[in-house]
This record gives sequence, structure tokens and C-alpha cells, in this order.
Amino acid sequence: MAISDFDLVLFGGTGDLSMRKLLPALYARDRARDLPPEARIVCIGREDKTREDFLKLVEKDSRPHIPAANLDAAVWERFAARLRYASVNAKEGASFEHLKEALRDTAGLPRVFYLATPPSLFASICENLSKAGLVTPSSRVVLEKPLGRDLASARDINKQVGQYFEESQIFRIDHYLGKEAVQNLLALRFGNVLFEPLWRREWISDVQITIAEELGVGGRFDYYDTSGALRDMLQNHLLQLLCIVAMEPPVTNSADAVRDEKLKVLRSLKRFTPTTLAMNVVRGQYRSGHVNGTPVPGYRKEADANPESRTETYVAVKAEIDTWRWAGVPFYLRTGKRMADSLAEIVVRFKSVPHSIFAQQNSTLPNCLVIRLQPDEGLHMNLMAKQPGDGMRLRPVELELDFREKFKTPRMDAYERLLLDVLRGHLTLFMRSDELEAAWEWVEPILEHWEQQESDPIPYNAGTWGPAAASALIGRDGLQWREEALPEV
Repeated sequence: MAISDFDLVLFGGTGDLSMRKLLPALYARDRARDLPPEARIVCIGREDKTREDFLKLVEKDSRPHIPAANLDAAVWERFAARLRYASVNAKEGASFEHLKEALRDTAGLPRVFYLATPPSLFASICENLSKAGLVTPSSRVVLEKPLGRDLASARDINKQVGQYFEESQIFRIDHYLGKEAVQNLLALRFGNVLFEPLWRREWISDVQITIAEELGVGGRFDYYDTSGALRDMLQNHLLQLLCIVAMEPPVTNSADAVRDEKLKVLRSLKRFTPTTLAMNVVRGQYRSGHVNGTPVPGYRKEADANPESRTETYVAVKAEIDTWRWAGVPFYLRTGKRMADSLAEIVVRFKSVPHSIFAQQNSTLPNCLVIRLQPDEGLHMNLMAKQPGDGMRLRPVELELDFREKFKTPRMDAYERLLLDVLRGHLTLFMRSDELEAAWEWVEPILEHWEQQESDPIPYNAGTWGPAAASALIGRDGLQWREEALPEV
């Protein structure tokens, strides 16, 4: 679907996200000729800069994040010609006149306002856009996370932004939903008849969703220490992936049909009690250790760290969904920093065969479907097969679909896809306000429980898979995390 002409406004246009992700993504779509010839990108910052000074900043801070093989002098010149700069103070309505001057006064022209700013500025930006007469029926606003710190603040953001934009104009972005493998999960589930009869409690033992990072907090300690793994990763990315795995088939792939089914999943999550919280949630914090053979400091010894911080860098949760399809199937969610590997994956583990006719001890290892989101996107199916040679001896084998190898066409990164959907007005991959609030409703008891506790997070060595308590969490159900269960071949 072709994209109509637009003006895209990046609040936080000189910031890290814009320079590392958004501008390179827009360059990539310009290179693919997805952007209309006259489309403009207006970057907003607080400092007074000339357009020439801003272009030099883009050259220095953004261009290095574009793969060298994709850099083309003619494309870069065309892309740079789209860029404008305006100095705007989000809290001063008068300064929005500078933005107004940078935009085209064309009737019906879509204006997309991307708020890559702290959420504390969302309300004032939207209010001042409205007062300046820049919000029209064809306008859209993109909200970058974090979308609140708890249920009350999330509701406040929804209410404040909703004063100036209709729900159909609001795009709450979660970049994990733009990943190719997540799109393929939808295709796998709803484009094939093979898995649907098995996608239920009768055949699935458990589901594990993992987002692990080898990196620590780097220079982001001040931000991370006020957020933590639960707010930063689980409340949004992990719960969205859970919804796609567990949702019922939507009537169509339209935005509201898909989001209605995701909302049902969030509302079906079993609520925690003080007793179940203690049993089903693990909170950890990394201490010093080794990652890839390199010594790294503990969280409390990072640059500018609070030596008494109780912020979690790891969280593991056992979730349950009270529906006919999923009753009794545990969903294990975990995320952490300074882990043994950097990966994001969904593991759907099927039940063992009810009766093995083979004498071999490991002949009934369960089949697993692994959806790998990063670093290499693909699908893996673990099966049992006969080992070549005399006798009937089984061994695990893997059917593998590497998307990069199978499909030779150039691949879009998550922000490229999501930006295109914003420009086209497609809302399917973006959270609705009731989705956001339902996610916070489920997470908030965990936050309240931790605030009432006086204990510190459980320490774990950097370069490992987290606290031993996480293995105990899943072990109580007679199960193991995937890396613990991998057989020796």
C-alpha cells in the first residue's frame, strides 16, 4: 500500500532513539522508495540550531548507525533534503510557532507527531500542539515507552493524550511487535491448519518466553534504577508476546479484531494474591561476574550507581490463563540483564507421548517449537528421529527455518515496519488504551508486593541465567528452562 504525503515531527529529534533507530529506519524506507517525494521530517530539539548545524549532527550521530552497504550518496542527499529542524520547548506554547513555521499548510496533509520524550512531557506537548492549531482529524501521535509507572500513571497518560487525539489517532509503540518473527508467529498460528488442533491445553505442557541481554545498564543507570526489569520489559514486551501466543483466532486481521483478542488474554490472566506472589515471582539483581570471559561489575558498582539500590535487573514470573484453551498450562516469563546469552525467544513445549514403545531412556523427550526473535530470527522444531545404524535408537533432531536464508529479500527492522504502519494509519501492531491498562492491572500487585518487602533482590552472578530461585520456580512443576533441559547429543 502506497504512503500518501506527510509531515513527520520527531520530538526528541536530537536524542539517542532518534539518532540510533528512527532516522536510520526512515533512511532505509527512503532508500526502498517507500517515502513520497515531498514528505518532510521535522526534528525537534530545545537548542537553537541552524538547519546546517543539525544536518552535521545527523551526519555525525545517525549516519554511522546505517549499514555501510546501504549507504548511497544520492539517497543520503535525497533523505537529508527532507530534514528540517525546529527549536521547541515542550512546556512553552509560544515556541510551537517555530514548529508551525516548519510545517506545510496543506489542507488534509497527515501530520505524525512522534513523542520520543519522557512521558512527563506527553500532556504538555499534546496541549500545545492543539493550542497551535496543529492537531487535525488527519493527525496521528506516536507514544514511545515507558507508558506509565503503574496503573494510575498509565490511566493519566491515556486521559491526557485522549483530550486532544482520538483513540484511532494514538499509536502506542512496542518495537517487539514489529519484529519479523512476531509477524511470522501470527502467520504460523492463523495461516496454517497444522498447529491449531495442537495449540491448547491437551497437547501443550508449558510455554516459556525469554528476553535475555548480556549487556548491563551501561550509562543509563539513572533511568533504569527508576524503572527496573518489570516495568522496562515484562509489562510491555513480554506480555505482548504472551498475548500473541495465547489469543484466540480473531475474526479478521483488522486492528480492533486483533486487539480485542489480545485484551481478552490480559483480562484472563490469573490475578496474584500475596501467597501466590511469593511462590510465582522471582526478583534478582546481577552482581559482578564474567560475560564472554570479560569481568564486569555488579549492578550496584556500575557508573553513577546507588550502592544500596533494590531495583531488579531480573524477573521471572509464572503466569496462568483462566480460559478453556489454556487452563492448567503454565506460562513462564523471564527477562534479565548480564545474562549468559543475548536472545529473545518463545518456547512452546508439547507434552510427551503417552506411552513409549522404545526401551531407550530419553526416547520420550518432548517436542518443542522455538520461535527465535533475536539475534537470528527463525523457527525451530525439535523432534525425535532414529539414529543411523543398527538397532532402534532415537536422538533429538531439529527442523530449522532461518528467515534470512529462506527469504533473500531485504529485511526490515522493527522500527522500519512500525513507522510504515504509522504513516499508513495501520493500528494492528499498536496497543489500545484498554490493553495498556489491563497489562498494568495484572502487573501492579507485583510492584506493590515488592514495595512492602524489606528484602533485597536475590543476587546472581553476571554471565549466568539468573538466580537459582528461577530454576526452583519452574522446577516445582517438574519442568526446566530450555537451556537446562537441552539433551547432550
